[in-house]
Formats: sequence, C-alpha cells, structure tokens
Amino acid sequence: MATRPAALTFARLLALASALSACAGDSGTSATAGLSASMGSLNTGLPPGTLTDSDSAGTDSDSDSTSGDAGTESASGTSTSAGVSESDSASDATTDDPTTTTTDPTTTTTTGTTGDSTSGGEENCKTQLGVVIRDFSSAHPDFETFTGDNATTGLVKQLLGPDKKPAYAHPGGTSQTTGPAQFAHWYNDTPGINQPFVFELPLTESQPGVFTFNDPNFFPINDQGFGNEGNFANFHFTSEIHATFTYKGGELFTFTGDDDLWTFINGKLAIDLGGLHPPLSQTVDLDAMAGFLGIEVGGTYTMDIFHAERHTDQSNFRIDTSIQCFYPQ
Repeated sequence: MATRPAALTFARLLALASALSACAGDSGTSATAGLSASMGSLNTGLPPGTLTDSDSAGTDSDSDSTSGDAGTESASGTSTSAGVSESDSASDATTDDPTTTTTDPTTTTTTGTTGDSTSGGEENCKTQLGVVIRDFSSAHPDFETFTGDNATTGLVKQLLGPDKKPAYAHPGGTSQTTGPAQFAHWYNDTPGINQPFVFELPLTESQPGVFTFNDPNFFPINDQGFGNEGNFANFHFTSEIHATFTYKGGELFTFTGDDDLWTFINGKLAIDLGGLHPPLSQTVDLDAMAGFLGIEVGGTYTMDIFHAERHTDQSNFRIDTSIQCFYPQ
C-alpha cells in the first residue's frame, strides 16, 4: 500500500523537473539528476537517507563518522576497519602497549610506563639489588688455591652467555682457574658442590645522586652452608645479580672489591676485574661506553654482575652508582 503513493509522488516530481528543464536548459538536467538520486529511496518504500543492504556494505551509518572503505577515519579521528569501530572490536582484539617494546634481555628495549619489570615501570623501581650467594667448600679446586696482586682480565668472554652466565674463555686452566668444568659450578646450582642463598643488597644515597652499597667485611653467609671451615668467617662463595635499568644519560657505575668481579651491561662486558687480588676499583662511564655497549638514552637495559670471594683473608664489596633505579629482570 505504501508503494503506490510514493510512485505517484515520484511521477509528479519528474514532471516538475521536466518543466524546469524546459525553462532552464542545461541546468534543468542537473536538477532532474539530483531529484532522481534523492528519490531513489522512495522507490524502495524506505525513509529518505536510509541505506539498503547493497548501499551500506563497508559504510558506517553513524552520523558522527565519515563513512567509506576499510581503514577510513571517523570524524573524531579514530580509525575504523570495514565499518567496525575500535570500540566494537576492542573486546576481540589484543593490542600491545604502544609505548613499550620488549626484546631479548641482551638487546635494547624501549621503555614506557606500563609497570612491566622489563619496561622500566616506575612502580617497580627499586633501590636494592637481589643477589644469589652460592657457598663453596674450601676443597673446591678454584677456592683457596690461587693468589694474585692484580686483576687477571680475559678469563671470561666479552659477551654474556645465552644462559645469562659469564662464558669461560679458555679451553683449560689458567693462572687463576682450574678449567671450564670447575668454572661452570660458580654460578649454577650444583648439589654437593655449592649451596645457594638469596639476599638483597640495599643501595642508600651516600651523596646527592649517588647510591652506594659498601661492606668492607662482606661475609653474608657466616656459619651457613659449608660453614666457616675453621676460619673466623665464611670466605668461599660467589655472588650473582641480575637487574635492569633505564639509561637516562650521564650515569656512572663503580665497583670496588675482591676477588673476581665481572659486570655486563646489555650483555657486553663492562667491568673486568677477574682473578684473585686485593680490593680494586673500576668505573663504567655509560656515556663514554655507549657505542661499545650498544645503548641509547631512553632505553632499558640489563645489568648482570658476577663476583667471587675465593681466598682468605679479606672480603670487600662496594657499589657506587648514579643509576637511581633498578628493576628486577
């Protein structure tokens, strides 16, 4: 019943358009075309402006949006795809945080503020370093065996191993080590060979902008593990630390102590104080070493620290750094 009046109205309007065309010449042609287009919906029996199925495919009918093909932009600037808005698809899609890209721990990661431990989220910021201490017996061939007066560099390779441990650099023994098989015990839990303990090293602000841990009698496991073995303290252990930090520019990191100490930044050897020796210091200037370390301001990077106390009668362990915040790996 609704089609007939619509058709009559259409006929009358066409007649009117023809009359206008006769009076106005070429401009009447445009009027006829425009009227015909605007009346197309009347022929369907639908209200003006309503889209049919064939007209609406791939088109957003929201009056606040610009309709079109997939990938068009709405009036609010929000991208849509195939006529589906982001709000419609959000529950079905997984979207990565655009401010954070996380990669392998030995490569650069760009940081945002998501709070993920590898992204440098401020809520995970810590002023202490988690450390695993492994106790050894003095009977182990690498402990209470060697002596030295200076650092022995080159005991480990320049790149951190794929297991996040220092890679022994020699096929056999050296003037400071027995060999690769024995070195493999140092930073791996080995039942019957070592016993692990977990601690935290607090960093306190020793001067404005400098954070320090300093213990000139670093004996964290006295009377534990294999015990003191007749000594006034437990001298035979290794220390292993893993953390990440955001490089802001201008930072320094200094270690002072004995015996072996290796620090890797972004998987590259930054401090090499291997071997048995009295307390020695070495400083990493991150700006000066940025090229070698492969770091850029604003990135978040790994720091891996490996220490060994292998001989009586001293144990010194000191960190001074202007890195104000560490995150667990």
